Amino acid sequence: MSENASSKNALPAANADPVLSVLYEQGLLSDLDVHFARFMNRLADGGSPDLALAAALASHASGQGDICINLRQWARRRSWGAETESAEPSPVAPPPVGDWLASLRASSVVGRPGERQPLVLDRRGRLYLYRYWEYEQCLADDLLRRSQAASPSVDEARLRADLDRLFPHHPQLSGPDWQKVAAAVAALKQVCVISGGPGTGKTSTVLRILALLAGQAVERPLRIALAAPTGKAAARLQESIRAAKPLLDLEAEQLAQIPEEASTLHRLLGARPDSVYFRYNRDDPLPLDVLVVDEVSMVGLALLAKTVTALPAEARLILLGDKDQLASVEAGAVLGDLCAGAGRFSPEFQMQLATLTGEPLPRGRESSSPLVDAIVLLRHSYRFGADSGIGALARAVNRGKSTEALDLLVGAPHEDIVWQELADPADLPEWLAEPVTAGFAPYLRAVREGAGPAAVFEQFNRFRVLAALRGGPFGVEALNRLCEAALFAQGLIDTHSIWYAGRPVMVVRNDYNLRLFNGDIGMTLPDPDAPERVKVFFLGNDGALRSFAPARLPEHETVYAMTVHKSQGSEFEQVLVVTPSEPSPVLSRELLYTALTRAKREAMFYGVPEVFAAAVGRRLRRSSGLRDRLWVEPRTRRDR
Repeated sequence: MSENASSKNALPAANADPVLSVLYEQGLLSDLDVHFARFMNRLADGGSPDLALAAALASHASGQGDICINLRQWARRRSWGAETESAEPSPVAPPPVGDWLASLRASSVVGRPGERQPLVLDRRGRLYLYRYWEYEQCLADDLLRRSQAASPSVDEARLRADLDRLFPHHPQLSGPDWQKVAAAVAALKQVCVISGGPGTGKTSTVLRILALLAGQAVERPLRIALAAPTGKAAARLQESIRAAKPLLDLEAEQLAQIPEEASTLHRLLGARPDSVYFRYNRDDPLPLDVLVVDEVSMVGLALLAKTVTALPAEARLILLGDKDQLASVEAGAVLGDLCAGAGRFSPEFQMQLATLTGEPLPRGRESSSPLVDAIVLLRHSYRFGADSGIGALARAVNRGKSTEALDLLVGAPHEDIVWQELADPADLPEWLAEPVTAGFAPYLRAVREGAGPAAVFEQFNRFRVLAALRGGPFGVEALNRLCEAALFAQGLIDTHSIWYAGRPVMVVRNDYNLRLFNGDIGMTLPDPDAPERVKVFFLGNDGALRSFAPARLPEHETVYAMTVHKSQGSEFEQVLVVTPSEPSPVLSRELLYTALTRAKREAMFYGVPEVFAAAVGRRLRRSSGLRDRLWVEPRTRRDR
């Protein structure tokens, strides 16, 4: 056993609960989980093993992206480890669930919903850290209130005319124009959620929505803000709006109301260094009439709850995203929970929409949740047509059709999908060399020819290597080293210096003073004022360039290859996706779908067929009560 492992395993050994010790030694609990469990026991005047185990599990769940831990489900599993990276299941037997829940409810540190205690246990056996229970409750209450609020005053005659003008009949469509329907919903409702895959037109739809709302604003111009969770996503939203805005046939006053700048949510809310609180909140709300948030699948529960809390009660909220993508790296899978009951509107609202839009909508259905009339799923992809392999593979992956997905991938019936079976990491250098050289050579030639930073970024963003893991022979750390070696072998870079011209880097730790944030990508280029030195250039949302001496940068890493999670909010002409040779709990259909749909023209996959098929069959589920609060509990309250 290594020195580090010995030190780690010794942490809970003295005077600690043996169950926690076993779970800790197997790597199923972190230092934080164990210390939190001990702290809860101290607060409870000694507590009990049942409390310690439950507290550790609640802490662990939040660290894994779950909002809570469902103790009833956990107790039904006779071992723990099957869904983790542990090599062997845990020998820990859960306590009898009835006794366990009764013991917790008798504890002084466990409260019922609505009680302010460190832990909250609901009637379904879900145990929360209090702050996550509060975030979930606040977000659900706000969205339900907004979705059932009285419709804003709307000039329906003008709305109908504007809808027909802004959404002319598209010859590709054989069914309803869901973009047009989404625009009508956004005009009629205080909250509107629009979900769709790449190429379904979410951004162009929201631009026309803003035009509709501007046309309805007769008393004063609307105060509108555009936001996204990351700088990359904000920049893409901004670019799309700027490119499409001049094409709209609008009066100058209406065009002026549509903003051309997008910001990150943190910047919009007024992030404070070293604080979880923002300048804008319920007591000091944002000065807005309309807020548009893009890439909502990347937004965690806490951040979205704080966003809606900071929005004035009468303001409109428009959420855009792809419900099938990976969930946020933070806790929660909010967009998936929001869209869980979507698909058809209530009968009354369906009739109103059909009259306004002239679209042949499916028959409405009764629902207990008012949110059903606030969600639109965009179904038609204008990017991936019927002959698109990327589109067909994305649909098969989403439906969990492993055999169909493998036939499309390995059988290679489409030119835009490339497959290479790769199980031995020793083969990676050979198989990476050609695509990496071809993919990155154009931007490196631009660097050598003295092109400006904007032109270099444009070339660099055409290709990327994506990986499921960070570590290991198939992870981004190893892949970045292999990419550098391949480019060096072709004479495209000179790695004798760490800071060679053309080195791309990604910031991995926020620096509020420099305004550089996790996920920002910089390019190392000669300093125009002193060509013998280099600087790292970053392209801002507004197109402005900022440069820094390498020594000033916060923590960073080379980024020829990046994790699929980090690629969210980006698109590339080509992607090369490298998956591990063994199954991993990280591999899921959501990850494969997200990786695949980063590509606009070609997707290459390296991996093992059986591992790919297993990932297609594995759906990522995060434990949360938000889905019940939005879709089940409204019926419970109605039926009482």
